[in-house]
Amino acid sequence: MPYFLAIDAGGTKADYVLADERVTLARVRGGSIKRMRVDAQTAVANLDDALRALATQSGIAMSQISSSCVGTAGETVPLVVDWLRSEIPARVRGELLILGDVEIALEAAFHGDSGVLVLAGTGSNVAGRIRAGSILTTGGWGPALADQASGHRIGHEALRALFLARDQGRETALSDEVLQFWKLGSINHLVEYANRTPHPDFSQLTPLVVACAEQGDGVAREVLERQGAELGYLVRLLVRRLQKISADASFLPKLAFAGSIMQHVGRVRAALLADVRSEFPEIPVSDSFVDPVEGALWRARQAVP
Repeated sequence: MPYFLAIDAGGTKADYVLADERVTLARVRGGSIKRMRVDAQTAVANLDDALRALATQSGIAMSQISSSCVGTAGETVPLVVDWLRSEIPARVRGELLILGDVEIALEAAFHGDSGVLVLAGTGSNVAGRIRAGSILTTGGWGPALADQASGHRIGHEALRALFLARDQGRETALSDEVLQFWKLGSINHLVEYANRTPHPDFSQLTPLVVACAEQGDGVAREVLERQGAELGYLVRLLVRRLQKISADASFLPKLAFAGSIMQHVGRVRAALLADVRSEFPEIPVSDSFVDPVEGALWRARQAVP
């Protein structure tokens, strides 16, 4: 019987599934193996721990795997891909397929059919296709260039917003919350800390922004809603491109969501949908959230006739 390994290699964690042709036999969440986020020693340790846990849970050795599929951001970056192509085959038998994190999420949502997938977690991206067509994307250019509504962007924009609020004379709880979280003594210390090189992990601030918005903080609420609208704009751009390719101006792909921000930050998702529906009021929307590792599993199974 063939066995399949699927990995969703995110920036802060990695999800693993080991399955046969029909059912999942083991599932593990481990530390990041993305070489843009962790050093080689840490990535190797995290990979080894996860593979051992899978083997223990399932009773299946990695030498019994028929094919594997890894989804990761940075799938075109040599540092990321070269490490995966070196370290996984050294531990896991069978064919290895490396895809983008958005592509496996798209597969999880639509299994090769048409649709648009919005992924927002530590980073963000929008991807879509018409049936049997190539994948098109908007956004996804990394934290310095894009990543609208991502954890990184929300945290960074919250810092910018709290300093603008000081200039405007507006009150916001973000100032005290950020100082307390990073254990800083003053706003001047925050200026120094936020501008250091390398910069701090802005995505850590996202839960604070969400909590402040839920407690009625206007500055925090505006950050979340603005980021949702910016990501919605990318969705609208992509829908227009898909309509042009399909030569059908009425074509409306179904919209699906993946990633921690889309799943857990309702204010961002609502702002995104409001922006998309301002142009495409009838666009169909999935009522469940995508588990990207299931898309990697689907592709791994497709690799074996």
